[in-house]
Amino acid sequence: MTDNRTMQLPPQLETKFNELIGRYPIKRSALIPMMLYAQDQFGFLGDDILEEIAKRLDLNTIQVEETLAYYSMLRRKPAGRYHIQVCTNISCMLRGGNELYQHVQKRLGIGNKEVSPSGTFSLEEVECMGACTGAPAVQVNYDFYENLDPDKVDALFEQLQAGKQPKPVPVISGSLHERLPAEVPVISKRFGIPNSPKIDVYLKNEGYQALEKALKQMTPDQIIDEVKKSNLRGRGGAGFPAGMKWSFVPKDTTKPKYILCNADESEPGTCKDRPLLEMDPHQLIEGMVIAGRAVGAHKGYIYVRGEYRYIIDILDTAIAEAYAKQYLGKNIAGSGFDFELVTHTGAGAYECGEESALMESLEGKRGYPRIRPPFPAVVGLYGCPTVINNVETLSTVPAIIRQGGEWYANLGTPKNGGTRLYSISGHVNRPGIYELPLGFPLRRLIEEVAGGVRDGKKLKAVIPGGSSCPLLSADEIDVAMDYDSVAKIGSMLGSGGTVVMDEDTCMVDVARRIMHFYAHESCGWCIPCREGTAWLRKMLDRFHEGGGTESDIPLIEELSKNMLGRTFCPLGDAAALPTISIVKKWRNEFEDHLHGKCAYKPAEMIAGAH
Repeated sequence: MTDNRTMQLPPQLETKFNELIGRYPIKRSALIPMMLYAQDQFGFLGDDILEEIAKRLDLNTIQVEETLAYYSMLRRKPAGRYHIQVCTNISCMLRGGNELYQHVQKRLGIGNKEVSPSGTFSLEEVECMGACTGAPAVQVNYDFYENLDPDKVDALFEQLQAGKQPKPVPVISGSLHERLPAEVPVISKRFGIPNSPKIDVYLKNEGYQALEKALKQMTPDQIIDEVKKSNLRGRGGAGFPAGMKWSFVPKDTTKPKYILCNADESEPGTCKDRPLLEMDPHQLIEGMVIAGRAVGAHKGYIYVRGEYRYIIDILDTAIAEAYAKQYLGKNIAGSGFDFELVTHTGAGAYECGEESALMESLEGKRGYPRIRPPFPAVVGLYGCPTVINNVETLSTVPAIIRQGGEWYANLGTPKNGGTRLYSISGHVNRPGIYELPLGFPLRRLIEEVAGGVRDGKKLKAVIPGGSSCPLLSADEIDVAMDYDSVAKIGSMLGSGGTVVMDEDTCMVDVARRIMHFYAHESCGWCIPCREGTAWLRKMLDRFHEGGGTESDIPLIEELSKNMLGRTFCPLGDAAALPTISIVKKWRNEFEDHLHGKCAYKPAEMIAGAH
């Protein structure tokens, strides 16, 4: 074996590189994590380190650089010692994120992607970073600071300038609220227990009992049947029955099989996987091993979005504990079943939440979606049969196996089994993450669980399940929050990211901000999505600034409809559906903008109006 190393690396980084290369059957899979860890070490990715990484992975530098260019968190120029990222996406925007960003620019004296002359600070306006219920939020390097205002930000910066970085609150805001009578804690029941991520605490609270049962009392087919009975549907957004997905994996193949956990939680309005990863990592680990047993897979990867880097340390610690107690590795619990598990970091790309793009990214490439069929259950990671499930889906499996599929199904509605975590953000009195039965009424979710619209204002609009869903108006909230009921009224339950907007919200501005996100995150592969989102972003910007024309209104709707069903992955639909719904239901606000009126600034003329 040839040693391609030429650059002397710090010992800790050298060890990390060697460990990463050993994690995968194909070395290129280590590329993105290696670049991110190198960037952590050196502050940016210079030519020397990229050449070194290329040599170690038997790649050329062009392959490395074209992959680097795809991921928003990887950078070729130095950042400040404290890299300040301010979220202005929809949930943060509704709670003052734009104003906070303007304040931060003024306070630091720098603009977007600029570095202060001293090198202390750099600044970046970013898309949703998974702190929706704690909006507005800022990241300093990888640390989250939530529920901010200008005074709190100033106090934070003063401490940073003094060389003291305040310790962020370790638990996502809103996930440790007092339990409400309406809640049914199944996967959130250990939230708030001291030291809940530790394996000893997990074992004292029903931990790994389901795995023991699955390994010693059930056949693989019985596990799959139990999950089918539960009516568990994918919690990542698509809502596909989990047990059916597992049953598609071929039994007679000689190829290795893989279990992938999609922890690339990037849908604006959604942050429910973060507390599951942070506060109950062993529940996820247990669910992945059971899934492996069900389909005959012996290797698993947890793909964690780059913005959740601090969670990787929590997961790696939990994985090491599970190995030490023989719940991972060879001959688990004396059953003869083997299962290996590692984490894998993304580097900032919403597209990688799509399952085929996630596999491309895990293989060390740009996150472009694959053409299907074949589907991942037959041809997935490294061309092998693969099960991909979301964090919430896999975290639910232990409770189903422990207490039975029928028990879980009965918690929800027919065809919509169990509970789910709802991330409730925006203009409500109690934003937070709540576990409720599927079929819980949306009106009660807003008025009872979230405490109603803040400041006594009227409700105008609701995003029921993340920013890709068609919006609901105030007179459409008498609906059960399950997949079928929400679909029947023309929207989607999606990822459970419920965003509430009051009467003063400008819906043109909402459409504009949503389109900015999808234009930014489009991978650029499909012409309808690449060109459509870019044109719509420009049109909505111009319209909101007062430069629109009457003919623009039907054109915005037409351009959106031209993307529907014409892209390789659902991102084009995700951009189009909310836009179409906003133009249809709040067309009057577009017309008002033609006359200089804006719901957010009712007494003011907007710039450029004619």
